[in-house]
Amino acid sequence: MPIEKIACTAVPDLPAASWTNAWRIGNELLMSGMTAHPAIQQGQPLGAYEQTLKVLGKLESLVQAAGGHRHNIIKTVVYLTDIADKDEVGRARRDFFAGHHPCSTLVAVQALVFPELRVEIDAWARLDVDLRQAQVFTLTEES
Repeated sequence: MPIEKIACTAVPDLPAASWTNAWRIGNELLMSGMTAHPAIQQGQPLGAYEQTLKVLGKLESLVQAAGGHRHNIIKTVVYLTDIADKDEVGRARRDFFAGHHPCSTLVAVQALVFPELRVEIDAWARLDVDLRQAQVFTLTEES
């Protein structure tokens, strides 16, 4: 099974980093936690909605560099410094994924690496899966 480190000019690996932004293992893509750093615009920190869209854009760039698109993302873990931001994060996810939502976990954390950061997201993608093609399967209980 081929293993490739994904290099992406929009989301470069930091030279001194002790992690990799993304690994492609066969058709699976594993992505490190992304933030909106720098999350300041005109001297003010970006809100949770804007940060989430910026982070999702970075994840999309990594998926595209691996040969895919946003609807290949099948799972995310969202870390929030303020759980009250969950509605704004949810709105950004709805806008970004347009009705084809990956599985997700959302957790509150005490802090992220820089004080202005409110959101960090890591993700998994399958390049052989397109969530727009998903069928709804409903299991019903029978009496």
